[in-house]
Amino acid sequence: MRLSDSAISPFTGLTREHWEDYGDGLLEGAHACASASYAQVNIPGRHSLAGPASDGLEGYARTFLLAAFRIAGDGGQGPRAAQLIDRYAAGLAAGSDRTHAEAWPRIDGDRPSQPMVEAASIALGLHVTRAWLWERLDPGVQERVVDWLAGFVGRETWPNNWVLFQTVVEEFLASVGGPHREAEILRGLDAMEKWYLGNGWYTDGADRRIDYYNAWAFHLYPLFWTDIADGGARSDRAAELRNTYRERLRSFLADYVHLVAADGAPVHQGRSLIYRFAAAVPFWTGAMFDCSPLSPGLARRAASGMLLHFARNSVPDRHGLLTLGWHREFLPMTQEYSGPASPYWASKAFCGLLLPKSHPVWTAPEEPLPVELGDGVTAIPSVGWLVQGTRDDGIVRLHNHGSDRQGGLEPEYDDPHYAKLSYSSRTAPQTSAESWNRNVDGQLVLLDPDASRADARALRRGRIHPLLATQQQGVGHAASWHTPFRHSVTGAALPVTECRIETHTIAWSRYEIRVHFVTAPAGWGVRDGGYSLASDSAHTPYDTRHWHAVRRDDGTASAIASLWGFEHGGLHRESGADAMGRDSVVPYLTAHHAGGARTYVSCVLLDADGFDPEIPAGAGLAVHDERVTLTLPGLQGSTVITRLGPEVGES
Repeated sequence: MRLSDSAISPFTGLTREHWEDYGDGLLEGAHACASASYAQVNIPGRHSLAGPASDGLEGYARTFLLAAFRIAGDGGQGPRAAQLIDRYAAGLAAGSDRTHAEAWPRIDGDRPSQPMVEAASIALGLHVTRAWLWERLDPGVQERVVDWLAGFVGRETWPNNWVLFQTVVEEFLASVGGPHREAEILRGLDAMEKWYLGNGWYTDGADRRIDYYNAWAFHLYPLFWTDIADGGARSDRAAELRNTYRERLRSFLADYVHLVAADGAPVHQGRSLIYRFAAAVPFWTGAMFDCSPLSPGLARRAASGMLLHFARNSVPDRHGLLTLGWHREFLPMTQEYSGPASPYWASKAFCGLLLPKSHPVWTAPEEPLPVELGDGVTAIPSVGWLVQGTRDDGIVRLHNHGSDRQGGLEPEYDDPHYAKLSYSSRTAPQTSAESWNRNVDGQLVLLDPDASRADARALRRGRIHPLLATQQQGVGHAASWHTPFRHSVTGAALPVTECRIETHTIAWSRYEIRVHFVTAPAGWGVRDGGYSLASDSAHTPYDTRHWHAVRRDDGTASAIASLWGFEHGGLHRESGADAMGRDSVVPYLTAHHAGGARTYVSCVLLDADGFDPEIPAGAGLAVHDERVTLTLPGLQGSTVITRLGPEVGES
């Protein structure tokens, strides 16, 4: 990147020119991997389930989206735009040609296929470069591209964000006189309504799968669809829905900005995290569709902060490529549909280049993020989340009582990126197969009777039933309950119906207080785990009167203390389990469950401002059966916590 500009961007130093330079670097890295015809961009790495041909198409489509934003941002003028137009026009000509050796896989058959995803990127890229690329293509190439995209017509998609790919592709086809079905265009928009949770948040399909697809799918595609549909047969419907989608994005951004840490890191939660700074998309989209509640300087500060975070952490790699990982390649955090070019969905973050250079989002001075202004807790009741930020260390924590990715108890949907109680901008969950079986970090689990060791196989957090998420006087309170489950020898998920766990999270200052109401037979083990702290260098352990804790070289500490009910504690170590570093350590607490309904209370800390090995002076706790009274220093009155969920055997 070029030298920073501290006048207009006092927090990140980044300007529009930095975004252009970074995007050009990504495009040149990918260019070195392009085939002779440019129809395939074959990024090296582990292939996806869809196979090499699909992965090559993915490389073309996703880098084309970045090239399209770059071309349109320059108004199709200049040597850079001309170069990109030539490259990607050649790829369109070859890839859409059924007889070409590098022809793209077709969208056909009875099952949804990966080319559906890539078709949406190609259609969106063609829309934004319509005047400079699409309209200048040879008519024969246009016909072949339409024929390839039209493979979508009459097909079914997966019942999640994929429905929007069909909406965008068929609307683009309609705009160029190609085959399309209005019912299929509107089907995706109608499906979204079933998944809308309120306040701008969606679940990705029928499961409670709440994650960054809110950022890079559910607010992006519908608004761009209204742009493609403008002036066509659905123009009136698009105008009506645009107002709805704008208001939803406005509500979403008011919450979402709290999820950005002072160092620009997004909270590490949900799947497809290899898309990295694609999480910045809604900040630009809000400005583009004039519906952001954020000032232009704050919107750019948030988006640029995300880009800068990854740039400072060796993204892209030394070959100029985005890898299957976070700061570096880390395959255990990926999904089976992830291929070598999948990370280039990060291209969506460059949609801000569609805004003119004179737009206030590029010219207004940056303004501080909420976490840079002071400590705070934001409750998101529609999702069941608390977002907790601390100014001194800039860390953002996410307390999860609503997102689980479960449409039942199918083990294939059991995922550490959703099942934990806590996530943060500074840590990642342990995601290797072995560590996920042990399931030490980020939640309270039941262990097989008399197996309270940290390496024991744990029950899993079942379907989350949200109870509340509120904030008052700087204190957040969220709660949920679940029936835990175990896997059978065949892999089937078996609910342990005699057990029930209800957890309340109290987020205050930099502390996370967990109150667990646990019902289980006598002899079971109970274990509560703090944040996994990963590093490539040595960890420094702490054992004090209250805390089990560990610190790494950058000063970040992860700690847990027993306030009620736990008997023992320690530190659990894993290697190769965490996206943030080679070795990771989790502080944990354990107890033997005496049977029936019991209460356990822990205090969890993730801190980078000098770990204080003392419980805050003036804090008080009283436990009477399933009633917990918590007194916090500096606050009027006490917080009373009682069990809200059903008894075992009730639904």
